[in-house]
Amino acid sequence: MVRFFSQAEEAAVIAAIQLAESKTSGEIRVHVEKQGTGDIMREAVRVFRKLKMDRTAMRNGVLILIAPERRSFAIIGDEGIDAVVPAGFWDAERDIMRAHFSRGEYGAGVCAVVHEVGEKLKVHFPRQENDKNELSDEISYGEESE
Repeated sequence: MVRFFSQAEEAAVIAAIQLAESKTSGEIRVHVEKQGTGDIMREAVRVFRKLKMDRTAMRNGVLILIAPERRSFAIIGDEGIDAVVPAGFWDAERDIMRAHFSRGEYGAGVCAVVHEVGEKLKVHFPRQENDKNELSDEISYGEESE
């Protein structure tokens, strides 16, 4: 089984997701797709739906999709979070990840974006007493990656 992250990086990314989600009702997922075809944004939308991220109660899921073999990635949010983040937010997050990735800091780049996204989610979708974790915090891998 080929993985994109080392065990330590994977553990750090999962911990970052759990910390971010402990302060918000939002959901953050990281998915690594070995292959894929066509436009990375279309691929992200397909994976978003496949992971049922479009079914969260507040429509505040965020997907970080990484396609290492294509040297590409995408960050997308559902309509709830998309409606409240400022213009250029997703571009800024992309730039943070791109800067880390250019230095080979893949785990750190994803953790930095998870932290930033978590802060935005916390402001607009604070954790409620009855919140439940609607989606897995584990990194998912495309079938071709396993």
